[in-house]
Amino acid sequence: MVEIQNIKPWNRNEMAQKVAADIPDGSYVNLGIGIPELVASFVPEGREFMYHSENGLLGIGPPPQPGHEDPELINAGKKAVTAIPGAAYFHHADSFAMIRGKHIDVCVLGAFQVSQNGDLANWSTGVPGGIPAVGGAMDLVSGVKTIFVITQHTTKEGKPKIVKECSYPLTGKAVVDRIFTDLAVIDVNKRGLFVREMAPGVSFDYLQSKTEAKLEI
Repeated sequence: MVEIQNIKPWNRNEMAQKVAADIPDGSYVNLGIGIPELVASFVPEGREFMYHSENGLLGIGPPPQPGHEDPELINAGKKAVTAIPGAAYFHHADSFAMIRGKHIDVCVLGAFQVSQNGDLANWSTGVPGGIPAVGGAMDLVSGVKTIFVITQHTTKEGKPKIVKECSYPLTGKAVVDRIFTDLAVIDVNKRGLFVREMAPGVSFDYLQSKTEAKLEI
């Protein structure tokens, strides 16, 4: 029987802090749209990251204060951002050359599904009439050295997002290195999915019950 009492899932800010803590000092980092954007607010003390946006900015700072947004300074998700001293602006073709040339160290993306071998589906659910919006995700997963995924562990309907095989259109095959959810941090390697950490009160049995793919300690 799966114990479900006293479970305290991490909130989105706590998930973002977990991600930031695992980014090496001095990394060049691209953040996807949505939950990944929160990571920019949690740079650990003593570390420096250079945040990159594929629309042509290297050196993204913290979100602007309300009322101080610059409509001409946005990220790839059209969200207002700030720029740190020394930031650089460039054509988006140059930005993608940086990505495809493997000059970005870490990318943090959201996900609809992640498979047991690290396949990522994050741009379409395949719903008829849906608007495809792959953006730069396919370039990022093929050109960035390390791919972190941050997502809720299950859908709003309670279905697992970490699955044996993705049923949605793929962004990339065997590209995910680590998964951060509200319930756990999970490493992905050739031998499978290995749980590094679980949220307070979460047991391994409970975590497995919310995960379609097989987990290992």
